[in-house]
Formats: sequence, C-alpha cells, structure tokens
Amino acid sequence: MQVNISTRHGHLQGEDQQIIAAKVEKLRRFFDRINAIEVTVDLEKLDRPSVEINVSAEHAPDFVAATESSSVVAALDLTLDKVEQQIRKHKERVTDHKGGPLSLIH
Repeated sequence: MQVNISTRHGHLQGEDQQIIAAKVEKLRRFFDRINAIEVTVDLEKLDRPSVEINVSAEHAPDFVAATESSSVVAALDLTLDKVEQQIRKHKERVTDHKGGPLSLIH
C-alpha cells in the first residue's frame, strides 16, 4: 500500500507527517484491497487547516473525504472517520450476500 502525503500553502513538520502516516495506515484493517492513500493538507488558512483523504482500492470506487478543523490532527481525525464510514458501508454492501425479503406479488 502506498501512502502519499502532500501539503499546499506551507510545510508540515516531520513529526506531523509520521503521525498522519501512522493514522492513515490503520485504514487497511477495514478493507484489505486498498492500493493507495493520498492525503492533502491545505494550510492556506492557518487557523482552519483542511485535510483531504483519497483512498484507492481494487474493484471499488475511490473513497474521498475532506474536513476543516482547528488543527491538522483534529481535521485528520474527522476526515478519517468519514473515510472509515464510506469503507465500512461499501464493504457491508459487497459482503451482504443475502438479499432482502422477497415481496410476493398477488
């Protein structure tokens, strides 16, 4: 799995990049077929940094989420929650082998 972290309008400290990489790699436990994860941190508004995460997986649409918050780590956590929810919903849809109840037509 490839993790790519990029920054717009500023630079991240090495420590922040390590935190982001560690947290993003945990997405692998939700879905095994993840190929690449792109994280974009936008520091244009220093008081409200935004984080966008794009997850590419085999045989699945890309999972994309973005959030603004008071700090980079807080925005990352909120964005990860959104991506996790998308991945869980997709996995549930794919692994749901049982169909819904059959409706009888009279």
